[in-house]
Amino acid sequence: MHDSTDSNGTSLPDSTRDPQRFAPQIRIPATYLRGGTSKGVFFRLDDLPEAAQQPGPVRDAILLRTLGSPDPYGKQIDGMGNASSSTSKAVILSPSSRPDHDVDYLFGQVSIDQPFVDWSGNCGNLSAAVGPCAIHMGLIDPARIPHQGTATIRIWQANIGKTIVAHVPITDGQVQETGGFTLDGVTFPAAEVALEFLDPADEGANDGADSGGAMFPTGHLVDSLEVPGVGRLAATLINAGIPTIFLNAADLGYTGCELQDTINNDPAALARFETIRAHGALRMGLIQNLEDAATRQHTPKIALVAPAQSYTASSGKAIAASDVDLVVRALSMGKLHHAMMGTAAVAIATAAAVPGTLVNQAAGGGARNAVRFGHPSGTLRVGAEAQHTNGSWQVTKALMSRSARILMEGWVRVPGDVLNAR
Repeated sequence: MHDSTDSNGTSLPDSTRDPQRFAPQIRIPATYLRGGTSKGVFFRLDDLPEAAQQPGPVRDAILLRTLGSPDPYGKQIDGMGNASSSTSKAVILSPSSRPDHDVDYLFGQVSIDQPFVDWSGNCGNLSAAVGPCAIHMGLIDPARIPHQGTATIRIWQANIGKTIVAHVPITDGQVQETGGFTLDGVTFPAAEVALEFLDPADEGANDGADSGGAMFPTGHLVDSLEVPGVGRLAATLINAGIPTIFLNAADLGYTGCELQDTINNDPAALARFETIRAHGALRMGLIQNLEDAATRQHTPKIALVAPAQSYTASSGKAIAASDVDLVVRALSMGKLHHAMMGTAAVAIATAAAVPGTLVNQAAGGGARNAVRFGHPSGTLRVGAEAQHTNGSWQVTKALMSRSARILMEGWVRVPGDVLNAR
């Protein structure tokens, strides 16, 4: 067999003119949504190829190829991802198998440059899009949707085994997506979706995700974390919303007002944070060996806290110290987040409600059921209901508002060889 030539006489390899050597693309119904400050590709479970309707390599291969991963260039040019942890996400929805719930929600954090999908935690931002998307996909009984008002959608978050209640605005029987609610980190206003994260303390996840146990897995509000090459750090280790390691920004030489470039353009700093994250994960019982942290990028998160102070957000907006109770910077998938992960916001709300944690101390101490914190894109208010019972703290609910919008609907196409993944 000889090489062919194109119209300009350029030699083409056999593989270009012999398509029978490669499986054709398959198409899968999907919806592309923004939820909070994240974006993701949403699938109905029963729309996936049969081999991907259960966990395994075929499901992971489809999500990786959909988002354009793994991409050594870090751009996800050949997929739906946008080269950030906030936009390399996938969601699978199905009618709930649990009583008193409407929809089961499974979240996959798709690595950008590595060939794996992390199923170990939730995405709080995309949680705001689950209710609207479930209605859009026909997963909610139409009789449950008011003609005008609010649809209350009970969501089972399957990664961590928790309930989320979404209050979805409805106009003329349809999800109201446009509105005047503004969210720092999102350019345009939209309709508000109020979220309740019930019993957010992680007491043991399912689907193979090791949670590390109680809300404070070490039994302490503040631990001394010894990290080789870094030193001894005060840390609040909490399982609420998502496992999170809170550190004092000043202990690492930061103010807590840093923007993305300050940290993300510093390879030594990123490596130091990853070392801290690995040792914190080990202390929390999330991993058995330090090396396991490399295959668990989504959890735990690292967040830096500091007292309220003035700074300029990434948009140029001036944030006054009087506008916030504290400032927080958090890393996701090895990089400083452009705003704040929704699940980390739940952790912030929960930790702030418990006197003595580093978050509570940074916010000024004392009892509180809500905080407004500053992040790189602006501010966010979150709340939590906490009580001290039988010598331990319990948080029954965390509250915050986000918005969501369908960006595109139709089908994604992926090469058919994903069905042969092993």
